[in-house]
Amino acid sequence: MIRLDATRLRGHAGALADLLTGTVHAGASVGFLAPLGRAEALAWWEERAADVAAGRLAVWAVPDGDRVLGTVSLAFPAKANSRHRAELVKLMVHPDARGRGLGRRLLATAEDAAAAAGITLLHLDTETDSPAERLYRSAGWTPVGAIPDYAARPDGVLRPTTLYYKRLPATAPTR
Repeated sequence: MIRLDATRLRGHAGALADLLTGTVHAGASVGFLAPLGRAEALAWWEERAADVAAGRLAVWAVPDGDRVLGTVSLAFPAKANSRHRAELVKLMVHPDARGRGLGRRLLATAEDAAAAAGITLLHLDTETDSPAERLYRSAGWTPVGAIPDYAARPDGVLRPTTLYYKRLPATAPTR
């Protein structure tokens, strides 16, 4: 697993785009509708490079040859009153690599990096009753509640989303 700086993100953008399209086509609700074209997915990842370079986004990936098997990101708010928290976003595992603990390893990597950066509160949203929700609950995340019809699945069907948070041990901030 590697943390991607802006240059590495651009270098892996094609493989990340393939991961994103594969994840969406497998039915995961990660903010995109099917069919998701590779060009759109590639452009989305390339746009993230500016946020990575500015320190607003941290991205980890699990490369495997010319593929990326999984990724997770932390989005850091810019507001002064929010610097103690971050949002966990776009945890994705390639459909061929599921069921091997990769999602749990990605989640632990993001949590550990957040704590090392002085983040004491993480939050996320995920589709209610999804496999991702089971992962977050088993990793100690606390559900806050569900919002009905919050986001459309890749097939366009509106689904509820559950909001979660996790407190992290306080350490000296490094970001």
